[in-house]
Amino acid sequence: MSMHSEEGPMNEEIEHEAGPADAYETDEARVAALRAGLSDYELDAEDAALLELAEAGPDALRVLPALPVLAIVGRPNVGKSALVNRILGRREAVVEDTPGVTRDRVTYKAEWNGRPFTVVDTGGWEPDARGIDRSVALQAEVAVDLADAVLFVVDVNVGPTSTDEHVVRMLRQSNRPVLLVANKADDARRDLEAASLWSLGLGEPHPVSAVHGRGVADLLDAAMELLPEVSAVAKEELGGPRRVALLGRPNVGKSSLLNKAAGEERVVVNEIAGTTRDPVDEQIELGGRVWRFVDTAGIRRRVHLQQGADFYATLRTQAALEKAEVAVVLIDVTEPISEQDVRIVDLVLESGRALVLAFNKWDQLDDERRRYLEREIEQDLGHVDWAPRVNISARTGRHLEKLVPALELALDSWDTRIPTGKLNAFIADIVSAHPHPLRGGKQPRILFATQASTRPPTFVLFTTGFLDPQYRRFIQRRLREDYGFEGTPIQVNMRVREKRERR
Repeated sequence: MSMHSEEGPMNEEIEHEAGPADAYETDEARVAALRAGLSDYELDAEDAALLELAEAGPDALRVLPALPVLAIVGRPNVGKSALVNRILGRREAVVEDTPGVTRDRVTYKAEWNGRPFTVVDTGGWEPDARGIDRSVALQAEVAVDLADAVLFVVDVNVGPTSTDEHVVRMLRQSNRPVLLVANKADDARRDLEAASLWSLGLGEPHPVSAVHGRGVADLLDAAMELLPEVSAVAKEELGGPRRVALLGRPNVGKSSLLNKAAGEERVVVNEIAGTTRDPVDEQIELGGRVWRFVDTAGIRRRVHLQQGADFYATLRTQAALEKAEVAVVLIDVTEPISEQDVRIVDLVLESGRALVLAFNKWDQLDDERRRYLEREIEQDLGHVDWAPRVNISARTGRHLEKLVPALELALDSWDTRIPTGKLNAFIADIVSAHPHPLRGGKQPRILFATQASTRPPTFVLFTTGFLDPQYRRFIQRRLREDYGFEGTPIQVNMRVREKRERR
């Protein structure tokens, strides 16, 4: 199938379309020619930044600065999600009159006066009136741990409550700057009522109406003064021990693994599932190098079915994963692979962290269970068949040394960058051998490819049309076949661009 379409060849200055890798004398010449062809297309500022990054060379640092994080906390039904929607300028967060609609921390990218930042919408309170004060405070604590600044939202019509005071005590102990938001101040009369919130001791209340937008611009101006240019909590730590999160269902052996690796009893081990509540950071020497391990509270079933401390243990586990570079997901081979196991693996994929699968209690495996296990792995974990697998016994320490090469392989893949010239030659070979199918009589073409970042490897394809998901998965599969990427998720994104109008 020809790659020509009504829009013309891949690059009008080049006599033929993108074909095999030998179509150009050097990779540099290929990049220059394809890059020149992009001048005919409508590009925005973000496109220009990506292309500048592509020209920076293989030694350019591939870690983009972490955006500052603004957390929005408060008791149920004070309008946190409505405020998030107002900040974003679109309806993203679910808003209902029923308290507690927001169950998880949800992260959004936002921008104000040209400054990008991250908004974290929090929820997670328990529908148990007796424990609600403590639950809201715990949820706020998790959000504050992961934020550079905090918007504490209070309902001006209700005034300060005991729940608000619980959260305030926690906020005072944190080192995070806090803005007090008096929401539902729909008119000037409500502004006067906001004065009662001075009693909370968090400074001047900012009266706003999230629903109507009143006062939100002034609030965001104040928030921008508090937020740093680069996040102090979400930034990548360069150098130092590589950070490893131990994940898995409760009682799968995470604490036993940490203790065996450390050579001493560092973490409480108990047959009662859920003994570990908070992540425990430990620096451990393993395989001749130092690692920073985090033993995380076991993830139970669905978050919205959890109660009390288990719910917040899950949130802290997610926080530990966000601060890690590679996750070791432990799976108990003596039990069938469960929905929880798969969900934890998917959590790692969503976070973009490197992944190692550790099949624990291998010494207790018999031949019959092994046959079933292989079938379960193929069926339930086939989407991560690229992840290194290690068979261990955390209790006895059997094959624990195999963890190190698996971790190193996953992290090396996570850090891998393909030079722009080689990447475009690779894409040209794929397109030549397997063109994208026609869509509506036209054939979307890949104009240029670049690796936007590592950690995880993220590729951006400039195209003339939408690429089918199957075709993008095909490109991902070929990237793994040619370049490995064992142990890391890879992302292939598109930027569909139209030709400039000729004048």
